[in-house]
Amino acid sequence: MTATLYGVGVGPGDPELMTVKAWRLVSMATCIAYLCANGKDSAALEIARPFLPDAYEPIAIDMPMRVEREPAQAAYDEGCKRIAAQLTEGHDVVFLCEGDPFFYGSFMYVFERLANQHNVVVVPGVTSVTAAAAEMAQPLVERDEVLKVLPATLDEAALHRELSTASAAALIKVGRHFGKVKAVLSDLNLLESATAIEHATRANQIIRPLTKIEGDILPYFTTIIVRRK
Repeated sequence: MTATLYGVGVGPGDPELMTVKAWRLVSMATCIAYLCANGKDSAALEIARPFLPDAYEPIAIDMPMRVEREPAQAAYDEGCKRIAAQLTEGHDVVFLCEGDPFFYGSFMYVFERLANQHNVVVVPGVTSVTAAAAEMAQPLVERDEVLKVLPATLDEAALHRELSTASAAALIKVGRHFGKVKAVLSDLNLLESATAIEHATRANQIIRPLTKIEGDILPYFTTIIVRRK
């Protein structure tokens, strides 16, 4: 039997932002895979919860959130073995991924391990960047402007270099890197042009100008939109 692995983007948080295709695949799934950070609940599974079938085979991949890459790689290796076993037996697997699977998505690491041996279909989802702009009621770019998407994990020099030439930028993976980001934006006189959104489209969403935020740490699921005035 030929089985398929579906990498399904479930969007940024609001279940109603899942696509019709994502809803259909999730609601009909017999086997669902997802990541759990440090053994905690899965954010992707929580987003898809309203559409989960009454019964399914779960494949929970416990992902250690550490700086070292080896523990995460080992977790992906083990999880992919379990997914491959289901596919080999002829069972389709739906892998849930927050946002879009190929936009800084965890599914890309599953894809690179399994796509050469199995059928894989990627189902795109709404990204945190586009969701943030919509919730802020602020266009990202217009006409010939260029949008830069920058992970806040970049070092300070790289962030400074990229932001110094950006007409518009979206910073993701902010979390504990907020102090560094704020210092760079301040040095470039861009603080007043920046807005942060925490947990976009979720019930605990917060939108604030950067000039109103104290401290050096924000939640990991924070996006900062910068647009030169």
